[in-house]
Amino acid sequence: MIGRIQGTLVSVHPPRLLVDCQGVGYEIDVPMSTLYQLPEVNQKITLLTHFQVREDAQQLFGFGTETEREAFRALIKISGVGSRTALAVLSGMSVNELAQAIALQESARLTQVPGIGKKTAERLLLELKGKLAPDLGLVAGKPQAREASSEILQALLALGYSEKEALLAITQIPSDSNVSDGIRLGLKYLSKT
Repeated sequence: MIGRIQGTLVSVHPPRLLVDCQGVGYEIDVPMSTLYQLPEVNQKITLLTHFQVREDAQQLFGFGTETEREAFRALIKISGVGSRTALAVLSGMSVNELAQAIALQESARLTQVPGIGKKTAERLLLELKGKLAPDLGLVAGKPQAREASSEILQALLALGYSEKEALLAITQIPSDSNVSDGIRLGLKYLSKT
């Protein structure tokens, strides 16, 4: 199995890269998050990879970070989610945003990713619950805390904050806060940034 590629970036044709490793050119598909972090063409590059062998193809997928690769591997283990869909999810949102959507059980955020319908989004939430979310400051295991976080998020969004700002504020709020205290603390945090 190919776990890492180090070489010279030859060309970029999103979502595919061509990386030259001592005279051998590897075509590697990457999510947009990795694509934005690439060096200039003809510069050295190192990517963590996932090698996939199917009956009709052999594909190599590249990632800038270990968390991206682990999220990709978690996604493709889900029935009905292939490598293209997993790349679309990681291109449409960061791993942290995906983990927050799972922790808050928000299928609407996942359906904003092209190619993800309501049923697929619900399957992702169900299958990934407890797998990506533990890294967050959000408490996914306690229903009251999850509901409060979701209500706080909705309130901050309604007040005009971006989704990214609101999610960042939620991670700064103690998990045992009720909705009104959480909104107050979230606004206090956002006023400082």
